[in-house]
Amino acid sequence: MRPAPLLLWLLAGWTVLGVLASLGWLPLPTWLACGLAVAMLALFDGWRLRRAPSPQLQREVAPVMPLGPEARVSLRLRAVTRRTQQLRLHDLHPGGWTVRGMPRKLSLQSGNELLLDYTVTPDARGQFSFDGCHLQLRSPWYCWTSRRVIGATSTVKVYPNFASLAELAGLSVELASRSVGARLQRRRGEGTEFQELRDYRVGDSLRKIDWKATARSNRLISREYRDERNQQVVLMLDCGRRMLAQDDHLAHFDHVLNASLALASIALRQGDAVGMLACTGQQQRWLPPQQGSGGMDMLLAAGYDLQAMPLATDYLAAASALQAHQQRRALIVLITNVRDEDDAELRAAVAMLAQRHLVMLVSLREVALDRVAAEAGDSLETGIRSAAAMHYLSERERVHEGLRREGVNTLDVSCGELSGALIERYLSVKRGGRL
Repeated sequence: MRPAPLLLWLLAGWTVLGVLASLGWLPLPTWLACGLAVAMLALFDGWRLRRAPSPQLQREVAPVMPLGPEARVSLRLRAVTRRTQQLRLHDLHPGGWTVRGMPRKLSLQSGNELLLDYTVTPDARGQFSFDGCHLQLRSPWYCWTSRRVIGATSTVKVYPNFASLAELAGLSVELASRSVGARLQRRRGEGTEFQELRDYRVGDSLRKIDWKATARSNRLISREYRDERNQQVVLMLDCGRRMLAQDDHLAHFDHVLNASLALASIALRQGDAVGMLACTGQQQRWLPPQQGSGGMDMLLAAGYDLQAMPLATDYLAAASALQAHQQRRALIVLITNVRDEDDAELRAAVAMLAQRHLVMLVSLREVALDRVAAEAGDSLETGIRSAAAMHYLSERERVHEGLRREGVNTLDVSCGELSGALIERYLSVKRGGRL
């Protein structure tokens, strides 16, 4: 317990009376009687506060929250005493989150139940906890305050913002792909898996005509094909120090995770299975390819708490782990930030994977470096900085060109272009029957 302002004012007044008594302006017995009255008042009020039970509290919060949007938290308070309680309430939400509606001052009357709402905005992915609720009670006569922690701990998981995935789910594959920036070319019947017979249309290739069906029906009949289903895609995500760079107030790894989930959404709807290998240093997290409606839930649950770490990624160790886990041929989408010092190790890792799989290497481009390279200025410092950035980018492009000459499907894109480029290249692979 702590003394409240009223008790401090009473003690200050008693001190003033003591000064008057020392000067002979107030009888000493009167001063002592005043002190005894204040002491008895404080002791009795403190005893009542200590015996007063805390209100019952129940927190209602979603077990899963998306990163970015506000989320609502509800607190249900129920009085368990016969007297009205004056209290100050502050829910112990995860630190660093933006909060609106806390703390609260309120009066809880006997037998009443209060429902309080406030909002939080998560600032990072992962698992977090609400460690009870901080309560400050006032004594009946306002001499003391008591601080208590009530309520149970609630655990929540913060996932990447899946609102965009829900929007994609409501669109056709073509519209969903275009909505994230993929540039798709229309094609007719160019898949590798037979779907149905239909009437011949002007422009159909002669090799698509089914001559037996044409003879039976006395009219031209074409075969309609679709993209082959039941193939496998593995997202190979670099969680090393390269992904700590930021664009648009988000770390590169958050951009990578969002784009990977968008690609997974399209691939799952195409009938493919999607898996994930996240590599940090020499450590990996593996999720076998999953198919169907539950595949996205598995990906979200497996990757929501992944974070980029200040460690160098071991590409060869990651490639060896993937080879051991993934026996069936798959499209491997390796997303990283290629630099000139990665040349030998990265080529060896890609060559290892390419023995069994089709590899797509996606290299994230740092927009800040492009700005520095294009910066115009008359000062020596600006010129040196611009020249250094241009040299770095040219060496990076040299590595990309070397990989392309060796037949590696390579993309060099910024974070803003990542989702569209991934989906566009994936659908190109599918429609070309390369997998």
